[in-house]
Amino acid sequence: MSIRLSMVSHGQARLANQFLQDLTGTHEVAELVVTENIPDAPMHPPPGLTVLAHHNPLPLGFAGNHNQAFEGCEQAFYCVANPDIRLPINPFPGLLAAMQDPTVGLVAPLVLGPAGQPEDNARRFPTPWNLAQKLAGVNDGRYHLMPQSDARPVEWVAGMFLLFRAQAFRDVGGFDAKFHLYYEDVDICARLWKSGWKVMCDPGVTVVHEAQRASRHSFRYMRWHAASMARYFGKHLGRLPLV
Repeated sequence: MSIRLSMVSHGQARLANQFLQDLTGTHEVAELVVTENIPDAPMHPPPGLTVLAHHNPLPLGFAGNHNQAFEGCEQAFYCVANPDIRLPINPFPGLLAAMQDPTVGLVAPLVLGPAGQPEDNARRFPTPWNLAQKLAGVNDGRYHLMPQSDARPVEWVAGMFLLFRAQAFRDVGGFDAKFHLYYEDVDICARLWKSGWKVMCDPGVTVVHEAQRASRHSFRYMRWHAASMARYFGKHLGRLPLV
């Protein structure tokens, strides 16, 4: 039940080192892949882990970085984690329990904000109809899961903290690197469901997201978001799996 964990820092050494120290005592993590997407301050992984370091000569996107970190993975499970995630308690035993069902390809915890409020990391697949409902304030597409409720299948989970069965990640070819920054998580969940793998969220397991959201107001990021949405609809609109 061993895990390879991938974390990518974009000049976020302070946050990254906090997350790395949270891994102390998480015996389920056998390998740690730390990627410096841009030059960064030193990283300080906890002792006892096998550490693989990548220093990208040119920045890669979310998908490219985590696909690169998966190469050569011989562990049974593969975790993708943002550096702004905190682990108040070890989430891996609970998440691995969901993997006892051999059809589960991906499980995520419930993500909490710094004040303990649930974030919207489990959602229904976007469609033009439910996006219009969201803009109108009618339906935001969330599952509204609460801590300590039972694990359940969901359509997609956000990419800040994901535990894949390595074989499922391999089966679908990893993330689609043609997405730039957005919709990689929605896309891979759609492809997992289409390939016969379940996507789960377990609210009995929680992590904390110290969200860094300055990009919300950047025109460049909004342009990337629009381009990724168009690519997603081009791939999946009218061909979404029935969950």
